[in-house]
Amino acid sequence: MTAREADAEPAHEARGKVTITEIAREAGVSVPTVSRVVNGRSDVSPSTRARVEDLLQRYGYRKRPAAPGTRAALLDLVFNDLDSPWAVEIIRGVEEIAHASGVGTVVSAIHGRTGDAREWLRNLRARASDGVILVTSALEPVLHEELRILGVPLVVVDPAGSPAFDVPTIGAANWSGGMAATEHLLSLGHRRIGLIAGPPRLLCSRARFDGYRAALEGAGLAVDGSLVVPGDFHPESGFTGCNALLDLPEPPTALFAASDQMALGAIEALRRRGLRVPEDMSVVGFDDLPEVRWSAPPLTTVRQPLADMGKLAVRTVLRLARDEQPDSPRIELGTELVVRASTAPV
Repeated sequence: MTAREADAEPAHEARGKVTITEIAREAGVSVPTVSRVVNGRSDVSPSTRARVEDLLQRYGYRKRPAAPGTRAALLDLVFNDLDSPWAVEIIRGVEEIAHASGVGTVVSAIHGRTGDAREWLRNLRARASDGVILVTSALEPVLHEELRILGVPLVVVDPAGSPAFDVPTIGAANWSGGMAATEHLLSLGHRRIGLIAGPPRLLCSRARFDGYRAALEGAGLAVDGSLVVPGDFHPESGFTGCNALLDLPEPPTALFAASDQMALGAIEALRRRGLRVPEDMSVVGFDDLPEVRWSAPPLTTVRQPLADMGKLAVRTVLRLARDEQPDSPRIELGTELVVRASTAPV
């Protein structure tokens, strides 16, 4: 029996000493099934639910209140999309701490659509989740309000926009990371440095661009708008963006892609044109996903501690579930430039 199911066991009832085990025996179902009905879970057939609820009402069953300080038993981890190795690294960190804490994890993707978000909220109510970790998504105010009414603790990782004041956030030092990537290329003598930027609606994208701009201005260089092309953090946009830069009358000698996946797409665009990395163009990415150390050549990139962000998110939401406040409502973990073989002097 899980901790959640054990909590459903009453010490005393309004009418006698009926237990959840006796309810299960009389209903002809398992103890976990009765517990799921008591906790409002959706994974019970209508006929079984009706039979169990009838017995609960007949015996005046009352669920025992959770003891103060009881830890969460189930967390929701919600992404906008799950089609990236970036998401896997976040999940890896979340799962490590959740497993060690005896907490289950439900992973969902809402794809930025209101209908999907509302469907997720309905499921959240049904499974009585004890906390939500929202990753790189913008939560509509009405949904945030519904979470508040439900009393479900919320933590946002890498927020897409400015979160509500009372919601703790965990991110990475994107501005200093963008600056470090650009300063590295400047130190190698590059002066025409292209940028494949991330989606401008995301705070992390804007911070990386601002870091790129600050590094150029620190070197006495203005941002050349023709050297900045849009991307969406996926390889295809890196491929398209690099081709656009290569078609310029004077292409850049170096490229900062605001995600590793876009950097890999850019390297493929260079390869198809018969150009070499770093001999013909230096390339820097952002994230330090596991696969980039095996790319050809291994990618110079900015490491952001994705797994650590996931770990800290779990610790924070568990603290909130215990009615404890986090040490800080806004946390940024440091980034680090990792130099490999994809960059060289101009």
